[in-house]
Amino acid sequence: QVQLVESGGGLVQAGGSLRLSCAASRRTVSGYVMAWFRQAPGKGREFVATIRSTVGGTYYADSVKGRFTISRDNAKNTVYLQMNSLKPDDTAVYYCAAGAKWLGLRQHEYNYWGQGTQVTVSS
Repeated sequence: QVQLVESGGGLVQAGGSLRLSCAASRRTVSGYVMAWFRQAPGKGREFVATIRSTVGGTYYADSVKGRFTISRDNAKNTVYLQMNSLKPDDTAVYYCAAGAKWLGLRQHEYNYWGQGTQVTVSS
């Protein structure tokens, strides 16, 4: 069983930056595909970014491409989401997820989830 804990959320002005972290425990996540999803108030959970278990493969939602960067440090069992040029539309609870399938864009394709961290972008 993998336990995921997100951190790094907060309140930031539009145009600002935040870096989210997702720390895994109980089991290494080096062999898992990792992803970030987000859920805005009144909306469904949507895919943001994913990274392969091996170095070099990432994929982003069009809405964040060029502004967000997903990365991982397998030695620290941690995944990151660097968010730059933030917009009010980026306001949401951000969730970290672990799964086995590359390019999984839907929730059901991930086996493990964190509790989420709130990101609020003010205009």
